[in-house]
Amino acid sequence: MPLTADVLKIDAEDVERRITWFIRDYVEKSGAEGVVIGLSGGLDSSTAAALSALALGGGRVLGLIMPESETYNPRDIEHAHLVAERFGIPVKEIDLTPILEAFWNALPIYDPEDRVSNGNVKARVRMVCLYYHANRMNRLVCGTSDKSEVMVGYFTKWGDGASDIAPLIDLYKTQVRQLARHIGVPAEIVEKPSAPNLWPGQLAEDELGISYETLDLILYGLEHFMTPREIAREANVPLELVEKVLRRWRANEHKRRPPLGVKLEYRTTGMDFRLPHLLPQQ
Repeated sequence: MPLTADVLKIDAEDVERRITWFIRDYVEKSGAEGVVIGLSGGLDSSTAAALSALALGGGRVLGLIMPESETYNPRDIEHAHLVAERFGIPVKEIDLTPILEAFWNALPIYDPEDRVSNGNVKARVRMVCLYYHANRMNRLVCGTSDKSEVMVGYFTKWGDGASDIAPLIDLYKTQVRQLARHIGVPAEIVEKPSAPNLWPGQLAEDELGISYETLDLILYGLEHFMTPREIAREANVPLELVEKVLRRWRANEHKRRPPLGVKLEYRTTGMDFRLPHLLPQQ
C-alpha cells in the first residue's frame, strides 16, 4: 500500500472495543477501584478519559484539572469540564501555582529563563498529584500518551510519560483523532492544536517542526522497516526531514525504557552467586 493517509485509517469501532476491554480487564485484575486521569482539555487526555468512562462507567474515573498561573487558559478548562460532563466523569481542580512556587523558592539553581527544565517540573508535579489521588483512592493512573509523541520522545520523562496504563500508546496522533470522533469527543477538542502547556504559547507541531499528518506517515514507514529514502519517495517529503525524525526516535530511546544498570557477577571462594543454569558446563 502506498505511504498515504490511507495506511493510518483505523476500524474505530474495533479499536474502541479492544481498548475498553483492556482498561476494564486490567483494572479488575489489579484490584483497583478505578482510574485517575489528568484532564487538560486536549485531544489525548479527553480521548483517554472518555474511553475509561466507557470501559468502567464515569463514576470510576476521576479527572484532575491542574491549571497554573503561567499557562492558565480558561478555554482548556472549559473543554476539560465539557468532556467530563459528556461522559459522566467527576472532576477536581488543583491550582498548581503554590506548589510550583514552593519548588522555585526551594531550588538553589532555579532559573526562570530555563523554560524546558521548569516545564518538566510542571509535568512531574502533575504526575505527583495524580499518583497521590491514585494511592489514596486505590486507583490506577491512566496515561494519555499517543504513539507519535512516545516514538519521538515528545513527553516529560517521569512526568506525562508516567502512568500505570497507557490505552492510546499504540495509536498515532491522527488515529487518536479518528477514534475521538467515533466515541463522541466534542469536535472543538478533536480539531484544536495539541499543546503541552508547559510554557505560554507552546504548540506541539511548532515545537516539533512538522505536522502530525506528515510525522505519522514517517513513523509508520520507520515502524514497518522502510528505509528513509523509501519513506521520502512514498510520502513525498524531503529525505532530510525523514532522517531528522529517525535521529530523534533513536536519540530518545532512553525515555521509553526503564533505567539501565550494570550486570555484575560476584565470586567468592567456593561459592558462585550466578544462577545454576547460567554456569558454564563442566
